[in-house]
Amino acid sequence: MIFQSFLFAVEVTLPISIIIILGVVLKRLAWINDEFANVGSRLVFNLTLPALLFVNIASTDLNSHFPSLLILIAGSVMVLSFIALHWSAKYIPTQAARGAFVQGTCRGNMAIVGLALAANAFGNDVLPLASMYLAALVVPVNIFSILTLYYHQAETPSFKTIAKSVITNPLAIAIFAALLIAFFAIKVPKVLLDTGHYLARMTLPLALLCVGASIRWHEFHASRLLYAAIAGKIVILPVIATVLGYYCGLRAEELGVLYVMTAAPTAAAAYPMVRAIGGDYHLTAAIIAGSTLFSMFSSALGLFLLRFMGWL
Repeated sequence: MIFQSFLFAVEVTLPISIIIILGVVLKRLAWINDEFANVGSRLVFNLTLPALLFVNIASTDLNSHFPSLLILIAGSVMVLSFIALHWSAKYIPTQAARGAFVQGTCRGNMAIVGLALAANAFGNDVLPLASMYLAALVVPVNIFSILTLYYHQAETPSFKTIAKSVITNPLAIAIFAALLIAFFAIKVPKVLLDTGHYLARMTLPLALLCVGASIRWHEFHASRLLYAAIAGKIVILPVIATVLGYYCGLRAEELGVLYVMTAAPTAAAAYPMVRAIGGDYHLTAAIIAGSTLFSMFSSALGLFLLRFMGWL
């Protein structure tokens, strides 16, 4: 039982870890560079990831597959964690670090690492479920991130600022369009779906290579705030969410999706947002790099324990 649980965890996390490490190695060999990572990340964010979400959600029967309990638990944990850390951040002496700490702890890379882990753990059939999870949370996560960053910079964000950030978000646009198609059962032309599937297949390997190429070793430094954010993101919040989900009745794939999504490292999109709004972007970069690196091990350990305890 222990060996089978260990093998399951390794089989899920090792391929993803290898691609991330490959990104680090290729950057070292100068086969790829910062420009590749920047352009690749923009391509993923603006085109291939929206395509992946669109084809998965548009082909989902919302009436029979909408995971209401999963969304309710995930949403509750997300909202409460943002609120709790938002108010506790006032005790952080450096004002510029407050918003960066809150966002870095709460905003996970669900769209890339989370989806990759879910697909690797449970197969591509789980992607519609994981996509619905992402569809429900991507907008509120962005709104909470904007609010907490502006608040800790002693500025009040306007409704126009928040609305523009959400409306122009390619993920939000793809999700909204796909939800309309799924809700009204609109038949999407096969050529459009096939094109979307081709683009979708590019998403995870390209995104993971860019994650690896974006890791900066010099950003790791002795900072209790840094390691508190990393621990909160990849250990504390996933444990709370998964235990709550289990005792509320989630099992199998739904519990697994809840775990891998909450255990995902800090989203790379947190960095440009902190830099644009104001805050400690050096801390944000370190949280992204650290949580990405350590999540390779924490995700494997978490999946091992969940399988060993019979929760998955």
